[in-house]
Amino acid sequence: MNLDTFTKMIYMKRRIKFVFVVLFLISFLSFGQTRNDSISKPMKLVQPKYLKAGDSIAIVASAGILIKRKEIIDEAKKLAESWGLKVFIGDHVFNQNNHFAGTDEERASDFQKALDNPSIKAIWCARGGYGSARILDKLEYTKFKASPKWVIGYSDITAFHSHIHNLGIQTIHAMMGTSLLFDLEETKQSIETFRKALFGEALRYEINSSEYNKKGDAEGVLVGGNLSILQSMLGSESQINTDGSILFIEEIGEYKYHIDRMLRSLKRAGYFDNCKGLIVGDMSNIKKNTTAWGSSIEQLILEVVAEFDFPVLFNFPAGHETDNRALILGKTITMNIKSTTSEVIFK
Repeated sequence: MNLDTFTKMIYMKRRIKFVFVVLFLISFLSFGQTRNDSISKPMKLVQPKYLKAGDSIAIVASAGILIKRKEIIDEAKKLAESWGLKVFIGDHVFNQNNHFAGTDEERASDFQKALDNPSIKAIWCARGGYGSARILDKLEYTKFKASPKWVIGYSDITAFHSHIHNLGIQTIHAMMGTSLLFDLEETKQSIETFRKALFGEALRYEINSSEYNKKGDAEGVLVGGNLSILQSMLGSESQINTDGSILFIEEIGEYKYHIDRMLRSLKRAGYFDNCKGLIVGDMSNIKKNTTAWGSSIEQLILEVVAEFDFPVLFNFPAGHETDNRALILGKTITMNIKSTTSEVIFK
């Protein structure tokens, strides 16, 4: 082999290697750009039509089992009927499959029928627990996107709120069918604000200010829900975008260090970078760890968001308590946090 041939071979090998590296980098950067765009691209959220007397609503079970809950679901049916609504109960609501209200396929079937049925104007979840995330990807949303309807619930139903928010549609964070197990006198606000949200009446809340609040005013689209579910959606197509938004969180039955860990996961994912405000709902039944955390829940949260200048509102009555005020997720709100009272107003 002469010197010229050897030189040409070395040149060709280097050129092939260079082309391969360039193609790899283009592919990698393109993938990253597509993924980031899918998560961060702001969307204009569509408001489903508010209900009126004569409309139909479906009660479905997307998650936990409803053992000995037929009577309370019947009460939920009567409540909706007292508002002039027609109520349909999913075929598999009372099925039992270990932890769940039927198999994934059965629960998805009820939800799909409610999504696709043009006469159904709202889908009211019977209860939470766990299981909604298992059926998110089993559903087809084409007809739902063409003709949006309200999806209602809290806790585990945050999986639907997040996913549907990314489809560009508003949802209602409010009481579920089994919420009627609580004392009716204590759930008056839950029931009335749910009715107002469903029928399009004005929502405006004024609550006593907490000493831990970070005062200030903010305006943005309300997003969020249960903290555990929000954290579980990270990295998926159901991860919500908080840019320019006001984030609402609530939680039940967790250790303080679990709450700190979940909040720091959201922080590392950029949830607070361009957030306009934070509303903290009920933090219920906090577990005691053998090693004391050393501060209150409020102090824990304030430490996580200390570097950000948005206002923070504590003690908003929404979550796993009897007073669970309805919130329209995906709708613009203003929050005004003052020394004695604070306001949350839906625009």
